[in-house]
Amino acid sequence: MAKPVIAITGPERGAFGPRFLVALAVRFYGGVPLQLRPSQHPQSVHFDGVVVTGGHDVDPVLYAAEPEVHPKYDPERDKLEMAVIKQALLQRKPLLGICRGAQLLNVSRGGNLHQQLKEHRYKTSHRWTVLPLKTLCLEAGNSLLTKLLQCQRCKINSLHNQAINQVGDGLKVVARDLDQLVQAIEDPSYPYLLGVQWHPEFLLFLGRQRRLFKALVTAAHKQQTS
Repeated sequence: MAKPVIAITGPERGAFGPRFLVALAVRFYGGVPLQLRPSQHPQSVHFDGVVVTGGHDVDPVLYAAEPEVHPKYDPERDKLEMAVIKQALLQRKPLLGICRGAQLLNVSRGGNLHQQLKEHRYKTSHRWTVLPLKTLCLEAGNSLLTKLLQCQRCKINSLHNQAINQVGDGLKVVARDLDQLVQAIEDPSYPYLLGVQWHPEFLLFLGRQRRLFKALVTAAHKQQTS
């Protein structure tokens, strides 16, 4: 049986660090990483699972909202990743959305975003950090994320300006931070459809964070054999 191919999306240039770390985790657990960029068409390549990585803020035009801030958007990347997400959903392929990837997954299901978070921060700092200094609070219940992290509270990093507001169709909030901002969503009807607001690729030294990638590759392998 061939190793499962895991597409890793991102911008046309740059983001070497996150791409490399995601690919490292995919290889470690027996997958074949495939770097997918906006100049490529997702239907022209084969993949068994996908990781939609972090990066620029999502353009609010995708959820019919006026811009509240003026960061640098990447419409070509938005187009690619929305197409990849649509393809993965239609074919029920395992998908992990990281940071903006989680936000795009939510938008693809009709949800929207908080475009700026400072006014929503009361108990947590607004500073960016790759270190696990922020508290993640998992919702009660038997979620996929709870099975993977095996905790009710744990530490995560924080590198985002925006966050999920209204949750998209079929998606369930499975974790929040101390300010009750959404930190993870999943669709219980899929074998593996998960979006996390933090960056697990920067936390590979933690076994519970590596399990997010291990489970993705395992789910992709199972789909190959089904």
